[in-house]
Amino acid sequence: MRGNIFSTRWGIVAVGAAIGLMAPLLQKMGNPPNMGICVACMERDIAGAIGLHRAAVVQYLRPEIMGFVLGAFLSALVFKEFKPRGGSAPVARFLLGVCAMVGALVFLGCPWRALLRLAGGDGNAILGLVGLGTGIWIGTLFFKGGYSLGRSHGQSTSVGLMIPIVMAGLLALRLIYPPVEGQPSSGILFYSLQGPGAAKAPLLISLGAGLLIGILAQRSRFCTMGGIRDLLLFRQVHLFSGMIALLVVAWIVNLVLGQFHPGFEKQPVAHSQHLWNFAGMLVAGLAFALAGGCPGRQLFMAGEGDNDAGIFVLGMIVGAAMAHNFGLASSPQGIGPNGAVAVALALAMCLFIGFTNLKRV
Repeated sequence: MRGNIFSTRWGIVAVGAAIGLMAPLLQKMGNPPNMGICVACMERDIAGAIGLHRAAVVQYLRPEIMGFVLGAFLSALVFKEFKPRGGSAPVARFLLGVCAMVGALVFLGCPWRALLRLAGGDGNAILGLVGLGTGIWIGTLFFKGGYSLGRSHGQSTSVGLMIPIVMAGLLALRLIYPPVEGQPSSGILFYSLQGPGAAKAPLLISLGAGLLIGILAQRSRFCTMGGIRDLLLFRQVHLFSGMIALLVVAWIVNLVLGQFHPGFEKQPVAHSQHLWNFAGMLVAGLAFALAGGCPGRQLFMAGEGDNDAGIFVLGMIVGAAMAHNFGLASSPQGIGPNGAVAVALALAMCLFIGFTNLKRV
């Protein structure tokens, strides 16, 4: 990181500001309201696009996610930070990814979207952010108790390339089977005709934004979970300042673009069941903490060759399919019929993983 301008305080602020600028602009150019960028929602849309679930309103192969991984991969190659590694409790990390996605889809958003929802005036995001902070705080208690999933080990170059290859393959599918006007499918891919999945910015703009964010985040180590964790554990504000920059810049851009609509009711792709907004993000925050990174950071690390992060990403995509196939995901009308049970089970799984991986008691 020596000589890396993005590792400085102003560097991380600039990266957060860049994300806070691009997200509302992506919304203006077609992405869903208050969802210019949302890792959880976009991975859910990808799961639908490849047929892992059949929720017709959330199916689209989001180029931003592929850009995140491939941008981080290119940056890691250029700056000699591509380090194939893995082997640290893969099953536990996969299940943490599933739990994180269940919690995020009960709230309806990842930490990035929680900030963007607040920047767009959605008061319900406050409950989600409080839940996120509470979940990460519980994670810090495990850290103080010696929690660890074990060290990762060096892997072959081909193993480190797995997730970037998967993302390049998905991008190729998007190019081979583009959306067809008025058709719910194209080749082997599914496309939403209405709802959030049908709202999308132009392909090249989405991909370009994803690549740029992937490069910037790889260089800066931008991480929302890390920002709150470091603030709680070490009273360090380095990563947290990037989060604040994202929130403030997104709020200003929303004001300029006329996308700021304050209130709790009738917010886009959101519900006002405060308990479940809090509880969903509590589970997600705890899962992110136990896995070592927010969903964005997991994508960037996967681009650097980290297969442990890649396993978490795959867990989130499978979790999205489960959430929609089993009635766990929320909608603007409220939580799904099995959402409450799913939150309880996901919390129990996270606590089980936490308590059983304490190295000293």
